[in-house]
Amino acid sequence: MTILRVALNQTETHPSYIALANYSDRLEEQTDGRLRLDIFPNETLGAQAEVLQLLSDNIIDLGIISGSQMENLSEDFLVLNMPGVFDSVEHQMPVVHDPEIVGELYTSLEDSNDLTVMGGFTQGSRHVYVKNEISSLADLDGVKIRVQESELNLAMIRALGGSPTPMAFGEVYTALQSGVLDGAENNEVSYYTQNHYEVAPFFTNTNHLVGLDYMVASTEMLERLDPADRQLLEDEWINTYQDHTTLWGAATDEAIEATKAGGATYLELDQQEVKDALAPLADEFLTTPVQRELYDKIRAAAPEQEG
Repeated sequence: MTILRVALNQTETHPSYIALANYSDRLEEQTDGRLRLDIFPNETLGAQAEVLQLLSDNIIDLGIISGSQMENLSEDFLVLNMPGVFDSVEHQMPVVHDPEIVGELYTSLEDSNDLTVMGGFTQGSRHVYVKNEISSLADLDGVKIRVQESELNLAMIRALGGSPTPMAFGEVYTALQSGVLDGAENNEVSYYTQNHYEVAPFFTNTNHLVGLDYMVASTEMLERLDPADRQLLEDEWINTYQDHTTLWGAATDEAIEATKAGGATYLELDQQEVKDALAPLADEFLTTPVQRELYDKIRAAAPEQEG
C-alpha cells in the first residue's frame, strides 16, 4: 500500500479538506485500496514555510501551499498573485491548469527544491475584515492588517492604506482577539471556518485579489511512484480541483449567511478606488520579460466581458 502524506492549514470543514478527502476516496477505490492520502489539517505538520521544507526534504509527499509562500521560492510565482491578474474564479481555474501557460513555471523548482506543482485550488476573491467599521480606503490608514509573508502582500496592503503585519495563519484569531491585529485579509470561507468574524465583525468588499493555493508535490515522490499510479494521481487531480471549485461556491454562500447570523456586517467599497490604488504594483513587481509574458498570457485568457 502507498500512503501519501498531505499537509493542509485548513480545518476539516473547509472545502480544501473535503475535496482532498474525496480525492483520497477515489484513489483508494480505483486501486483496490493500494493508494490513498493521509491528510493532516489545521497546520498539524507546521506552518506553510515548514511544510515546504518537509516537501523539499521528501519527508512528506504533498501540501496545499499558498501562492505567497511560493513567491518566496521563485519570484515568477508572484505573477499569479498580482491584484487584477484574474477577473474571477472562472478565469483563474482554467489558466492555472493550462500547461501552455503555466507548465514551465510548475516545473521550475524541481532541480533547485525538489518540488513540482500539480495545479491549484482557488481561494476565491479576497477582502479585508476589521474590528471597526471602514467606509473608504482612507479609514484603513494605520490599521494593522495580517498578511501572508511576501513582499507583494505587504505592498498590496500598504497601497490600500493599511499597515501590513505578516503572521502565520493559525495565529490570526488570537492576535485579533488580543489587539495585536486590527484586521486581516482573506475570503469569506476562511473568515467563517476560522471564526474570525467573532473578533473582526466588519467585512469590507475590497476584492483586491483572486487568491490561489497550489498543490505542491515532492518531485522525488512523483518519480518513485509506479507510472500508472502517478498517472492516476494526476488524472484524479483534475476531478479534485473541479470538485473543490464547486464546493467553494457553495461554501462561500454558506459562510456569508452564517457570519451575518453571527453578527458580521458586510460593507462595500468603491471598486474603482481599490483598482486605482493597486494599479502601480504591476510596474513595481513585474520586472522581467518572463514575468511580463506570463502576465500577458493570463490576461489574454480572460473571458470576454458582456455589455
